[in-house]
Amino acid sequence: MKAIKLLFGFALVAILFTSCNKETIYEEPPISLNQLLGSYDLWYVDINQTSGYGETPFLQIAFTLSFKNGILYANNNLVGFGPNGQGNGLGIDVGEYDAYDMVLDVYHDIDGHQTFDIYQVDYDTIELYNPNNDTSYFLHGYQKSTFDYDFVFYDNIHYFLQEYSAWEKSFTSQKGAINEFDNEQFLQFLSGGNDSEFRSSQDQSGTHPDNIYWDYTGVYGVGDVSGNTHLKTLTLDYDYFDNEFFELSVINDQEIELYHANSGTTYEFIGRGYIQYMKNAEAKPSGDSSSKSGREAQKKRKQKTAKKDNPRVNNRS
Repeated sequence: MKAIKLLFGFALVAILFTSCNKETIYEEPPISLNQLLGSYDLWYVDINQTSGYGETPFLQIAFTLSFKNGILYANNNLVGFGPNGQGNGLGIDVGEYDAYDMVLDVYHDIDGHQTFDIYQVDYDTIELYNPNNDTSYFLHGYQKSTFDYDFVFYDNIHYFLQEYSAWEKSFTSQKGAINEFDNEQFLQFLSGGNDSEFRSSQDQSGTHPDNIYWDYTGVYGVGDVSGNTHLKTLTLDYDYFDNEFFELSVINDQEIELYHANSGTTYEFIGRGYIQYMKNAEAKPSGDSSSKSGREAQKKRKQKTAKKDNPRVNNRS
C-alpha cells in the first residue's frame, strides 16, 4: 500500500511540474510600449492621483490624451468635448511622441521636449514618471464607445465656465420678481489665481469682450445637486454685496441657463470669445482689473487631493 501511495505521489508531482512548464511555455509575450499606448482610444488624466510636487504643463491642463501613430492628441477644453467633438472625440493635435522600451518622449507644440518613464500599474492604468521634476501622473485607459464624456464634462464644469472671455445675457424670463441681477449683462469667470474669481458688467448688450468695463468682482463656487448629475448650483459671492444663488444648467457648449432661486427668474447666457487652450490662457490680455477684458492667466486643472512625496526613484543616468 505504501509503495502504491509513493508512486501516486511521484505521478502527481510530475503532472504538476509538467503543467507549470506548459504554462511557462505558452505564456504570451509582453506587448511593446507603442502597443500599450495604442490599446485604448483615450487615456483619462486623473489629476487627483498625481504624486510629487512638480508639474508638467501639458499634463496639468489635459482631460484626456490619445496616442495615434506618433501624433499626440489632447482634450484640453470642455467646449467641443464629446465623441463627435474636436478630433472626433480625441481632441486636438498637440505634438508628436516616440515610444521605445518603457520610455516616452513627447515633443509638445508649446512645452517642447518632455521625457517620461512608463510603468504599467494594471491592465488599464499607466504611470507617467517625469524624472526632471520627480512627479508622476496616472492615466486610465478607455475606448471611445465606453468613455463617459458627460461625467467628465459635468464633473469639471468649473473649467467650462472659464473657456469664454465673457458670458453675455441673451434672455430674461417674464416670470420672476424684479431683482438686482436683472441689471447684470455680462459675467466672466477667471482662470488662474485662486481659480474662483468672477466679474460682472452692466455694459450694453453687444459690447465686444475686449471693451467691457467690469463693474463688480467676487468669488464663485459650483456645487452638485443630489440625484441630478446634469444640474449644478452656482453661487456668486460679490465683494461688496450679497450673494446671488442660481441653479445652473448647460443648454449646449456655448449657452447656459441660470435660474435665480430667490426671484424665480430664469436667465440665459451665451459664451463670447472662445479660448482654446494649449498651455495657458493668453487670450486674456493683461490689464487693470477694473477695465477692459482682464488679465493674463494660466489655465490648469487643480489637484484636489493633498500633494505628497513621490516614492518613484529616478533611474536615469
